[in-house]
Amino acid sequence: MSAEAPTTQSTGHLRSTTLLEHAVTAMGGVHREGQVDMARHVDHALRRRRHLLVQAGTGTGKSLAYLVPAVVHALDSERPVLISTATLALQAQIMGRDLPRLLEQLGDELDQGVSIALVKGRANYLCKHKLEGGFPQEDEEQALFSFGDEPAGESAPEPGSRLGREVVRLREWAEETETGDRDDLPEGVSDKAWRQVSVNAVDCIGPRRCPMASECFSELARERAVDADLVVTNHAMLAIDAFEGLQVLPEHDAVIIDEAHELADRVTSAVTAQLSAQMIQTAANSLRRHTSLSGEDLQAAAIAVDAAFHAKESGLLARGLDPQQTQALEIARNAARTALSDSKPSGDSDGDTGRSTARARVQAVQETAERMLQSPETPDVIWLTRPGSFTPGVGYREADITEPPVVNVAPTSVAGRLREGLFGDRTVILTSATLTIGDSFEPVAGALGLGGEKAPAWDGVDVGSPFEYPKQGVLYVAKHLPAPSLKTADQQRDELAELIEASRGATLALFSSRRAAEEAAEDLRERLDVPILCQGDATMSSLVREFAADEETCLFGTMGLWQGVDVPGRSCRLVAIDRIPFPRPDDPLMSARTQEVARHGGNGFMQVAATHAATRLAQGAGRLIRSAEDRGVLAILDSRLATARYGGFLKKSMPDFWPTVSGDIARGALRRLADHQSSEG
Repeated sequence: MSAEAPTTQSTGHLRSTTLLEHAVTAMGGVHREGQVDMARHVDHALRRRRHLLVQAGTGTGKSLAYLVPAVVHALDSERPVLISTATLALQAQIMGRDLPRLLEQLGDELDQGVSIALVKGRANYLCKHKLEGGFPQEDEEQALFSFGDEPAGESAPEPGSRLGREVVRLREWAEETETGDRDDLPEGVSDKAWRQVSVNAVDCIGPRRCPMASECFSELARERAVDADLVVTNHAMLAIDAFEGLQVLPEHDAVIIDEAHELADRVTSAVTAQLSAQMIQTAANSLRRHTSLSGEDLQAAAIAVDAAFHAKESGLLARGLDPQQTQALEIARNAARTALSDSKPSGDSDGDTGRSTARARVQAVQETAERMLQSPETPDVIWLTRPGSFTPGVGYREADITEPPVVNVAPTSVAGRLREGLFGDRTVILTSATLTIGDSFEPVAGALGLGGEKAPAWDGVDVGSPFEYPKQGVLYVAKHLPAPSLKTADQQRDELAELIEASRGATLALFSSRRAAEEAAEDLRERLDVPILCQGDATMSSLVREFAADEETCLFGTMGLWQGVDVPGRSCRLVAIDRIPFPRPDDPLMSARTQEVARHGGNGFMQVAATHAATRLAQGAGRLIRSAEDRGVLAILDSRLATARYGGFLKKSMPDFWPTVSGDIARGALRRLADHQSSEG
């Protein structure tokens, strides 16, 4: 069909909205004006091939509102429509609930069947080659080559340990699973256990060399995606496909990006690279172990990099690389380049897994060193971190300068890359509950590459929210608490414990750091008589399922739970947030962005830090009211929301719940709500 023909647009409009209304009715739902309005806009944008930003408040039913026109468009097109999410939780929701229910109801209304596929990063799948012992046993230090959410392997576990039992269970599951997808595990396992049976993108030797490529779960998932009508993936995979020259997704001419407020940060994470003396040494060791090369030049490079960066404080290298650092990186790049040339496999060693893994590590060293050397001519900035040294509210401790640093490189802005790599040759629909700042789409659009004279044309629409927030929720700000810090953590946990007791569980507690979540969970498990789950105990999807299944259970976690978690009803009466989610004080990228704004005469704090916090707060607050029947309390345990001058700005980003600073009122509301829901049975 022609995307420009007026009759086609009209017919498509009618078809999409009619199918949406049919699906909503069949699933026992109520037609929402905002949902139908959104479906019309998405349909229109796809047919006109015009980019669209659509803000849809919680409860709009935006997944159905974009899935229906996506189905219609995919069936009319020769290429699939991509659906991209920021979180695995929303990805699992779309694949496990939204799409199956929708397609079941639309079956008789469609001219043909609709095929769907799911594509994730390699580390989310079992590696059969590793299960069969195809990967050489390596040192723990290889975890240094773990990037993002794709962890590297570890040493074998003790057979009788909990870890050993989990690995045995994984091996048994490997014999029966059809997908190898970690989220399909009937019972979750720890991250450490999963690392025993998976590989990351760096360690994977690739389908051309792997003897089990025909059985590879990751490759099979990508093959299914080629012939699918709808492909569900995530922002990191989208970034790799668009920017890295690696075709990990099928060719497509339309993509719908949910949780679009996270796109810039997720893309930034995907294109961030790391290098350290220890990583270079690990590459040298791997090269020596699996080839005939000594790796001496790489070892010398590791020493040079350590000498150049070791004594430097953690944080942004605001003035760029100094001469010694530049020279060290040149030594590393040249050594890696030579090693790659000298270690090329001969005909009889082409399938050598150890050699392939070693070369992949050496190549990572070369590419990252080269990128850092080019940073003065690019938007990239460089900074140092020391693992485990940062403490929220405190920063980097001076003693940690003795730890070996990791050198990081990332762009201060991905707007240009998004404009060229994502928006250039496909139609992009971006949606979220939080796409406006001060009622304007311009700030978010600019960060995504849709600002300025050279930006492609786009439309923005806000379809609102169906909820009556003042009647459905209470916003409690613990004004009496001191500002959050390590010294006041006990007082915060006391406050949280009292709220959870009043609610009798049913609490989603959101924390600014993994450490804070784990310490709170450990403390309150001893003090409270309700089950408490914590992020990291199992996969996110299995934790959310367990949380939703029991209205006394509590779930503690970090940013991964701040968005994409949809648990309506009695299982979530209380959402508690430990502190305003400002970027950490010495976040190098945020510092660089703040300085850039200030150089142009703007307010760096408000435009960068406060805007960042406002978006995160809105997402966290959105976990409370998920349906018209939901009632609950949003508790902010950070008194600055009530006392600081920027508090009013932050509150404007949140739903307009009924406000209070009285703990007695908040706890009373929770007790009455728990009693009422208990009596309803």
